[in-house]
Amino acid sequence: MKSILKNSLFLLLILATANQIEAQRVKQSKFNIITFTGFGYGVIKNDKEPNYNLNGNGAQILFNYKLKENIGLGTGIGVNTLTGNGFNSFGNFYHERVLINIPLALTTNQKISDLFNIVANFGIYGQNIIKDNYRFLNTVKKNIYSGWSFGSQFRLGFTYKVSNFMKAGVNFSGQSDFTKFTSNKNQVIDDKQKIESLNTIGVMFIFDF
Repeated sequence: MKSILKNSLFLLLILATANQIEAQRVKQSKFNIITFTGFGYGVIKNDKEPNYNLNGNGAQILFNYKLKENIGLGTGIGVNTLTGNGFNSFGNFYHERVLINIPLALTTNQKISDLFNIVANFGIYGQNIIKDNYRFLNTVKKNIYSGWSFGSQFRLGFTYKVSNFMKAGVNFSGQSDFTKFTSNKNQVIDDKQKIESLNTIGVMFIFDF
């Protein structure tokens, strides 16, 4: 009887210690990784030439530092690809553009049950054109636009707790430039443009440390 009691007390001590260690580990965790992918469409708004729509898809990874339990600050890197048809004073074309996106965002994570969370972030970004092709009827014009633009973005997601270390869900994101790209010199297009209303729907994953 004494042996059973001792073993029970010993087991309870081990469980209490393990729970305390786990609680400390969770409490001390300040970082997580948030990844997003999505597809949708955006609007190319020009100063002189006609505006046109492009299909968009992209992915982003955000390294998030938790300032408080439900508030954090994140930065990372993303890639956006835009493709579609348009026309201007030079003729009809197929436009393909690839951009690198560097965000800085305030993040929030609100628990609505043991398994479900609402997550959101809002912030600014800088993006750089790394590929820009205009395919006209008989020719391809490259690098008509280049350089950086800056804008604001918003993302809202709904996640399910898969494990203690991972959540998965769906998200909606929107972004819009507040500065413009300027065409390079000696190109077929002489204009300024920005990307407006780039909206995507996709999936997201959160990895907790």
